[in-house]
Amino acid sequence: MMIVAGMVFLALRGSRALNGGQQPQQLINPGPVRYGETPIGDAARASLDADITRFGDELRDLDLDVVGIELSEEARANYSEALDAYENAKQAMNQARYESDATAIAHILEEGRYAMACVKSRAQGQPVPERRPPCFFDPAHGPSTRNVTWAPLGGAPREVPACALDAARVTSGADPHIRMVQQGYQAVPYWQDQGHAAYARGYYEPYGLDPVVQGLAKGALLFGGFSLLMGLLDD
Repeated sequence: MMIVAGMVFLALRGSRALNGGQQPQQLINPGPVRYGETPIGDAARASLDADITRFGDELRDLDLDVVGIELSEEARANYSEALDAYENAKQAMNQARYESDATAIAHILEEGRYAMACVKSRAQGQPVPERRPPCFFDPAHGPSTRNVTWAPLGGAPREVPACALDAARVTSGADPHIRMVQQGYQAVPYWQDQGHAAYARGYYEPYGLDPVVQGLAKGALLFGGFSLLMGLLDD
C-alpha cells in the first residue's frame, strides 16, 4: 500500500502537535530524586532543548520535502519512528534531572534522526543510509556520511565522522560548523566541556565498537580536552 506524503505528517502525529518552533518546556513534571546521581548542568540542558527544537523543525521541513510523494509502508514506519522519537524526547526532557537522563534523551534523538534520514532516502527511491555515528562537529547535524581527517586548533589530526556538509567543508579546507557551548564566560566546542559528557555519550555510545569512535575515545588527549567519550571504554 502506498501513502501520499502530503497527509502522512498530519495522520501520524494526530494530537502530537509540534511546538511551532518554540523550545520544549522544562521540568513541568520533574522525575523522582535518585540519590548519588549527578544533576544535568545548565549548558547540557540548553543543548538538549536546542536539539529537540531543531529536530521538530526538521520534521516539519521533511513534510514539505516529501509532499505529494507516495511513501512506502517502510517509509511511513520510519516517519512514525521519527515522530515518536520527537515526542518521547520532549516528554523525557520535561522530567529530566540527571546526567543519565541526558544520555537517554540524546540517544532517543540519535535514533529519531536516523529514522528521518531513512524517510528521505526511501522517498527518493534510494537505499536507506548506512547506520553511522552522528557528525562529530555537532551531533545535531544528524548521521555522518563519511570519515574525514581533521585537527582542532593545537591538536593532532584524527579521523572523525562528519555529515555531508561538514565533510565537504573540511575536504575543501574550510572550517566545519562546530557546536559551541557556554563554559563559564566563554563559548567552547562541546567536546571541551565536561558538563556535556553524558550528552555526548547518548549520541555516540551505541557506536562504541566503531573503530573511529574508539579512536576518538583512546586518543582523547590529542584533542586538547576532548574526554567526553572516555566512558565508552569503561566496560
